[in-house]
Amino acid sequence: MNQQILEELGLSPNEAQIYEALLEHGESTISDISLIAKIHRRNTYDVMQRLINKGLCFQIFSAGENTYSAVDPDKLTEILAEKQEELTKILPSLKKKFHTSIATEEAYIYKGLEGQKNIWRDVLRVGQDSYFIGAKAAWFDPNLEASRVAFFKEANRKKLKFIQLFDHEVKSNMPNFPNHFPGNLKYRFLPKKYSTSSGIHIFGDYVVTYTGITVGKINENVVIFVIHSKNLAESYRTWFWYMWGESEEDKKREVAR
Repeated sequence: MNQQILEELGLSPNEAQIYEALLEHGESTISDISLIAKIHRRNTYDVMQRLINKGLCFQIFSAGENTYSAVDPDKLTEILAEKQEELTKILPSLKKKFHTSIATEEAYIYKGLEGQKNIWRDVLRVGQDSYFIGAKAAWFDPNLEASRVAFFKEANRKKLKFIQLFDHEVKSNMPNFPNHFPGNLKYRFLPKKYSTSSGIHIFGDYVVTYTGITVGKINENVVIFVIHSKNLAESYRTWFWYMWGESEEDKKREVAR
């Protein structure tokens, strides 16, 4: 167990074995170390030199055979801190490479309530306003309450807007819903004859299509199709504004494009 952890800190198997042997047996000669660690004497010299270079051992000179001793194990925490510092320095560069390598166009699927939580994380990461076609207040499924509260807290901090074309049933089944919406909401209602069991959510360069949602409810097995495409998202927003202009206002609310 100890040797495995030491190796994870960057020591080779032989280095870990010899260092732990010195901690256990104290000051020792090369011959003793070779015998205790069961490593060939010639290799033991090389390993000891590497441990000295890492600051984990030191050599004691004497008139007879020189001996070696281990440094206090607290040195390991210093090594770990140094590695953390080195990682911190290169992390921005690694992140930049990661983000530039993300595919400009891709498609994937989320499923279930956990999939919806992934969508919320994506919305917060992208940090742009959300547009909905066929919205049903499905995000307000009671099973999502804790995650929803946390999402809107952060969305409001980022000043995100939610511009929604609701299915007509929201108006009749949840008449007070818009007044209790916890975020910056602008909305209108689609004509009743265009109600469906699906919905579309556009944010940033993403188009999200839901199937299996009803007013105030997300099916626990909901399938969420996600497309990442700048051109497609811009097209959907164009269609959204056309439908917005053809849809029914509520309380004379208007949105500036």
